[in-house]
Amino acid sequence: MMTCEIADKSAAEVKVMKKDRAGIINPMLDCQPAGAQFAMVGIKDCIPLVHGGQGCCMFVRLLLAQHFKENFDIASTSLHEDSAVFGGSKRVESGIMILAKRYPQLRIIPIITTCSTEVIGDDIEGCIRNCNKALKEEFPDREIHLVAVHTPSFKGSHVSGYKEAVLAVVKALAKKGTPTNKINFFTGWVNPGDVEMFKDYMQQMDVEASILMDTTSFESPMLPDKSIHTHGSTTVEELQNTANALASISLARYESDDAAKFLEEDFGVQGIYAKTPYGIHNTDLLLQQISSLTGKPIPESLVIERGLALDSMADISHMFLANKRVAIFGHADQVFGLAEFCMELEMEPVLLLLGDDNGKYKKDPRIAEFKNKVSFDMNIVCNSDLWELEKRIKEGLKLDLIIGHSKGRYISIDHNIPMVRTGFPTFDRAGLHRKPSMGYRGAMELAETIVNTIFTHMEYTKDREWILNVW
Repeated sequence: MMTCEIADKSAAEVKVMKKDRAGIINPMLDCQPAGAQFAMVGIKDCIPLVHGGQGCCMFVRLLLAQHFKENFDIASTSLHEDSAVFGGSKRVESGIMILAKRYPQLRIIPIITTCSTEVIGDDIEGCIRNCNKALKEEFPDREIHLVAVHTPSFKGSHVSGYKEAVLAVVKALAKKGTPTNKINFFTGWVNPGDVEMFKDYMQQMDVEASILMDTTSFESPMLPDKSIHTHGSTTVEELQNTANALASISLARYESDDAAKFLEEDFGVQGIYAKTPYGIHNTDLLLQQISSLTGKPIPESLVIERGLALDSMADISHMFLANKRVAIFGHADQVFGLAEFCMELEMEPVLLLLGDDNGKYKKDPRIAEFKNKVSFDMNIVCNSDLWELEKRIKEGLKLDLIIGHSKGRYISIDHNIPMVRTGFPTFDRAGLHRKPSMGYRGAMELAETIVNTIFTHMEYTKDREWILNVW
């Protein structure tokens, strides 16, 4: 537990702790293979092969379908009891050859391990060597990249699984060649709405960037020819050319910094480790870093967009959001970023719940910044779960708002606390994956969603709803 004294000598303190239980009740994050699968479906001409039981693939596809309302191609080696005893290497080799035969456009197959296959010790790298020989013999005119992604689900979470997958595919494919003068733009685990917005920002600044991973094509239009276009958009060539970029920009400390650091250490590609751009200040910093790196000015269009976001926030923050007490749960980059944004809105993020046990969280520099900024008590709970949130509410924690994904909905309902959905998965609200929550546009969108959620609650509970007639 860490405490601090605020500069104005107030009684406020920031506490960082773990929950006081060994087990997990109602987890807020998913397993490592889930994060790896999400990362890999962002690659074009790619079908991940999940090496484990059928459920390790099926339930993740269900989560993705709930969140995006679309289906994704993910294969499984579908291990059974005999493989758990005698090993499942043959299932991997068979699965790779079947995928190569069935999908002539396939260019990359990540082999994503699970808890069972890591425990029995299947040699995935050995499988890849055998499969590379077989693929060359059967498909001499094709190049299919096989990538080992080790993600045992008995440790970490979907956050570390995403990180491991992005790092593995960059390590496997990056190769030195002709400089591209492009930026590697590592988004971390974000929605397609955020990716679309960042691509637009790069276009407005006349900056060429490779988006890793590009999920903007996750929405499948209903076309007359009945074709399906749900797929990732990051190409094999973009992954190979990550070693030849001008620089790498990582937006997520715990999801993409490692890939950017690898490129910096092994290929000399400058790494820029940005603060996750929730809110005005963090977006300012990101655009300033891009401008300084490329020499391209920040265009007037983005200055106007920033001004519109500020105007929108000024309309609502002091009158309706000042001193509102908020609990935020999810993965660390998102939670810390949202907490900073809530403070821009004059709200008080009194409880931050981080859903896995990463020992680096306690040393996160954003926590030190909170200690210098906050004028209220803030509790940060690592390795937390949704039971921790409900327990604290039952013990008397007063909250005006909860921010997190849809699995917190029953706590919101049972305790009559309004909730704003963000993060993964969000399945009980329509179309949220298409809306940005980062950048200036996202700041305006999210601020208005927060205040409209509070307005609805005021009307539902008849709590000073008359104010809405006069503001």
